[in-house]
Amino acid sequence: MLPPEDPIKQRLLSAALPHVAFDGWSESAFESAIADAGVDPTLARATCPRGALDLAVAFHKSGDRALLAWLEGADLSHLRYRDKIAALVRARLEVIHDREAVRRAMTLFALPNHAPEGARLIWDTADLIWTALGDSSQDVNWYTKRATLAAVYSATVLYWLGDETPDHAATWDFLDRRIGDVMQIEKLKARLRENPLTKPAMGLLARLTSPIHAPRDGQRQDMPGHWDLPPQTTEQTEETERGQ
Repeated sequence: MLPPEDPIKQRLLSAALPHVAFDGWSESAFESAIADAGVDPTLARATCPRGALDLAVAFHKSGDRALLAWLEGADLSHLRYRDKIAALVRARLEVIHDREAVRRAMTLFALPNHAPEGARLIWDTADLIWTALGDSSQDVNWYTKRATLAAVYSATVLYWLGDETPDHAATWDFLDRRIGDVMQIEKLKARLRENPLTKPAMGLLARLTSPIHAPRDGQRQDMPGHWDLPPQTTEQTEETERGQ
């Protein structure tokens, strides 16, 4: 599900974390990591062409890997679906042992030039959670589930960073409320699918398929998903050709 860790990058990351608390994910922290890790500067630059930014990305992905490791020993079978989502989001935060590094990463990825990278990382975490829960959606729901969970995760991280309550109890209450909001959205979507006024539009959206279920033959590989149009009849094909 995740590519294997690069040992050089992990050495640099471990060496960088003590400096990140003071210098942020900066060039200064990256240079200190090179020196502390004893990695050849040329090799370090080849491994992390973007310097500290690549280490910040690796730090986030290490949290995703830690969540997968946590899942191997977790039993969620007795939980309701919404509680499983909450448990995974909570576990994703609890496997992080350096909250200051997260705070600094949030600052880094809030910068306009790094915001797309940060959004992609949050999306990947949301995708990881839904995949771990066995999500089998193939249409527009594949996108809406990940988009709403990414929003919940981002908001919860921000709340968690400022939460000083014992065992972060206020954060978990906040998370539960946000997931409750998501469940209301899912109920609304179900009603829209049955409403005669909105059913046609929802049916049109249902033709959008997820990237993992999109047909590959003849499709562009650099675009997410696939718009699944109904097959044309012979008459429609002839009309299209005449129009060209």
